[in-house]
Amino acid sequence: MKPYKFIISGGGTGGHIYPAIAIADELQQRYPEAEFLFVGAEDRMEMEKVPQAGYKIEGLWISGLQRKISLKNLMFPFKLISSLLKSRKILKKFKPTVAIGTGGYASAPLLRSASRKGIPCLIQEQNSHAGITNKWLSSKASAICVAYNKMEKFFPSEKIVFTGNPVRQDLIDISEKRGEAQQFFNLDGNKKTLLVLGGSLGAKKINELINTSLLFFEEKNVQVIWQCGKFYEETYKNKSTETTQVHAYLNRMDLAYAAADIIISRAGALSVSELCLVGKPVIFIPSPNVAEDHQTKNAQAVSENNAAILLKENQLDEHFERNFSALLSSEEKQKELSENIKKMAKPNATKDIVREIEKLISKQKTSY
Repeated sequence: MKPYKFIISGGGTGGHIYPAIAIADELQQRYPEAEFLFVGAEDRMEMEKVPQAGYKIEGLWISGLQRKISLKNLMFPFKLISSLLKSRKILKKFKPTVAIGTGGYASAPLLRSASRKGIPCLIQEQNSHAGITNKWLSSKASAICVAYNKMEKFFPSEKIVFTGNPVRQDLIDISEKRGEAQQFFNLDGNKKTLLVLGGSLGAKKINELINTSLLFFEEKNVQVIWQCGKFYEETYKNKSTETTQVHAYLNRMDLAYAAADIIISRAGALSVSELCLVGKPVIFIPSPNVAEDHQTKNAQAVSENNAAILLKENQLDEHFERNFSALLSSEEKQKELSENIKKMAKPNATKDIVREIEKLISKQKTSY
């Protein structure tokens, strides 16, 4: 039997790229002889991240429509036609067993072309509010793996499989790493630790909030691990003290999570999935500047289950200190949030997604 061939597309942001790589890694582990090809947008981060993960990638001349009037939108039809034509050539040459999409511009022309060739297609939606690309592809997909309930409003219900989002396996059982984490970050075991996460690039509003709250945290006897992002490293690196550590990036996220007693975070889909697995009390401050406000919807899906606290950016000045103080002073509330968010974790998401891919392989009827 010929080795399986998997073509995978997902990109534009880490939220699309890392699930795609996680799925490929699991498939490669199960099928060492399999061949893999990623397809991304020519000028986006997947062209760097995918080869770093050890996979080949081809680029398409594609971008999304701008939400405001822009001359760039005039080029969209030409880019789409170019990408559809190139996708067909790639598919004809590679002859994949299955096509997998995790969202992002490039997955639209690739999976649309694959479905027309009779290649089984699986899409994975990370957010609680489906992206434009996946909504467009859903009618042609064979299976749709989702991370949240109530996705029938976006996708055909008979195709939906509730799997969760792929997450790093080193986050399982982080409680065993508590001592190592405190030593790694040189923390005082008698103080509560706040972990602040704004993404690899950083979050302007969160950084401003933490900067103005440093004295407040000191008065509350709280030590802070503050990941400010590489865009803000120069602005805040001089804020490091005995009780506040400023990092542009955290290489050992497992230890950062293990050290934390309370976490402040954005609400990107993968961050939410990781935090469910970690099971610590969380205050979500979603970014309002993302497509269709999906971070707020992600955070609401958790907070509605009494599993996290949701504060919008425009509420911070009035409500942050009061909410943080109440959480810090209540061990009962911390325990309640921890237990509830952990119930939402899907630690076997990657394996479950791959199981759905295997089902497609078993009933494959590809025709070229």
